[in-house]
Amino acid sequence: MKRGPRKELREKPQAQEYDREMLRGNTDSLLLYLINESGRIHGYRLIKEIRHRSEGFFKFREGTVYPALHKLESDGLIQGEWQVQPNGQQRRYYRITAKGKEVLLNRISMWFKFSQAMNLILSPESA
Repeated sequence: MKRGPRKELREKPQAQEYDREMLRGNTDSLLLYLINESGRIHGYRLIKEIRHRSEGFFKFREGTVYPALHKLESDGLIQGEWQVQPNGQQRRYYRITAKGKEVLLNRISMWFKFSQAMNLILSPESA
C-alpha cells in the first residue's frame, strides 16, 4: 500500500526558517538567474528581488550576497562595473558573461533533474 507524505508535511510552511544547508549550493544559481533576467542589476536590488519572489521566505543578507557576487565575478561568470548615481553615490552593477550563461543553463538543467528525483522519492503516490 502506497502512502503519501502526512498532511502536515504537504502543507505550505508559513513562517518556518529553511535549513541554510539546503540553499548553500543554490545561491549562485539564484544570483546568476536574476542577473541574466535583468540584464544589469546591483547587489541590493538582488537582495530585495530574492525576498520578493520567494514571498519573504529567503532573507538574504549583504554578508551572503556580496561575497557570492565577488566569487562569481572572479570566476568570470559575471562582470561588474561602478556607476555614479545622480546623488553622487556609487553603485556596482552586474551583468552575466557568456561563460556565466553557459554555467547557468547547466545549473538549471541539473536543478530540474535533481528536484524531479527528490519529488519521486518524497511524493511516492504520484509515481
